[in-house]
Amino acid sequence: MKGDLFSSQHVVEPAVEPGMTIENAKCVRYAVNGEMYARQGAMIAHRGTLKFERKGQGVGGMLKRAVTGEGLPLMSVQGQGEAWFAHEAQNCFIVEVESGDQFTVNGRNVLCFDASLSYEIKTVKGSGIAGGGLFNSVFTGHGRLGLVCDGNPLVIPVSPQAPVYVDTDAVVGWTARLQTSLHRSQSIGSMLRGGSGEAVQLMLQGEGYVVVRPSEVTPQKAQQH
Repeated sequence: MKGDLFSSQHVVEPAVEPGMTIENAKCVRYAVNGEMYARQGAMIAHRGTLKFERKGQGVGGMLKRAVTGEGLPLMSVQGQGEAWFAHEAQNCFIVEVESGDQFTVNGRNVLCFDASLSYEIKTVKGSGIAGGGLFNSVFTGHGRLGLVCDGNPLVIPVSPQAPVYVDTDAVVGWTARLQTSLHRSQSIGSMLRGGSGEAVQLMLQGEGYVVVRPSEVTPQKAQQH
């Protein structure tokens, strides 16, 4: 068989290391030897002896998901083999979480992660239900976390001298040791007079990084996720 489709650019080569790797800009490959976790419905292909099972979020996680519409629906992948994961042709990235550190990420951006990582759904400090009910997943432990993002994300350094303000619909995640609070940048009167409508942003202070997608989540996209 000939043609560009069967060139080395597209044909999958054997895995050179266990665990998670970037297959291409839109896909993550995981060489499974034991167990890992992935977003439900994100598996696009697999081979070997793998078993897929729905993973519960626990009572607290389910309650928060019911209140906010946010959550992290997961499946467990067990056995030996290879699996490929993708979501709506979004760009894929890998974050390495080290012991003693943590990474806070929006559930809609999680694709897959090592079983050595643990996560907890938490309220973003300073938001509460009145602030839009901002619930994110906080990952701790040591391992790799696969993320998806519409477009190439912006990774913005945060310092004590230069806090960063981000749209709550555009934020992907942030590193440990950053403090969050809601910031109102525009009065109601200004909005009624035809202002930009960017009334509330998430303010991050401290030392670290915040990851932002280059577009906001539309209401239609939010329902799909």
